[in-house]
Amino acid sequence: MATLDGLPPLRDVIQRHGLDARKALGQNFLLDLNLTQKIARSAGSLEGVTVIEVGPGPGGLTRAILSLGAKKVIAIERDSRCLPALAEISDHYPGKLEVIAGDALKVDLPSIAPEGPVKIIANLPYNVGTQLLVNWLLPPTWPPFWESLTLMFQKEVGQRIVANEDDDHYGRLGVLAGWRTDARMVFDVPPQAFTPPPKVTSTVVNLTPRPQPLPCDAKKLERITHAAFGQRRKMLRQSLKPLGGEALLNKADIDPARRAETLSVEEFVTLANTL
Repeated sequence: MATLDGLPPLRDVIQRHGLDARKALGQNFLLDLNLTQKIARSAGSLEGVTVIEVGPGPGGLTRAILSLGAKKVIAIERDSRCLPALAEISDHYPGKLEVIAGDALKVDLPSIAPEGPVKIIANLPYNVGTQLLVNWLLPPTWPPFWESLTLMFQKEVGQRIVANEDDDHYGRLGVLAGWRTDARMVFDVPPQAFTPPPKVTSTVVNLTPRPQPLPCDAKKLERITHAAFGQRRKMLRQSLKPLGGEALLNKADIDPARRAETLSVEEFVTLANTL
């Protein structure tokens, strides 16, 4: 079977290196190189761009990113079994792939990102994807070091990221993403595209930073959204009781009888600033 980049088909690579996807690592491998190209293309032009990729596995998406002209890929992979497969890609693209063996939650990404445009593109491991996104949304300084995030999640998580108030999927993720970024769902990926197939549909989400989000302390916004959506069926006077309850809401000019899912991002920012 011919491939797009002259490297062996991913199925052969996985078989040769004995790379069964492991549930404990949240792994589901994408083998269709046309699909990985589609994901990489949805991040926009990669010419002259350094791409950070988390959880490359056997390197299907890595190959797509490099074939589309990325200046360099910095891939973070905690599964040591995948390193020989990634080394083959590095040999094929000399000087263009740097692999960091380790846990992406413990890597200080700004410190490894070079000057110039940086994009993050990843088929994120299911078990750490949401936490990684929150970390990237809430750095102490803004705009962030990255100019876009193109990430794959379970579809339900993707819906939560792009949701607005009065949407059933609206919650903490929708507020945090809506505060600092423009987020949109790009396309769905069916379970059968993966090995092994997950039980749910996945989706690719693209996020670009707002240059000037509403001024707000990220930690306070996290506290407010955590409390408000932790008891989302209760009125805000009750769910926000530990943070000031009715007095806080009155000061922010928000009806204490409302529920969390009815508040806009702007109203959550007002609450955080009042706190």
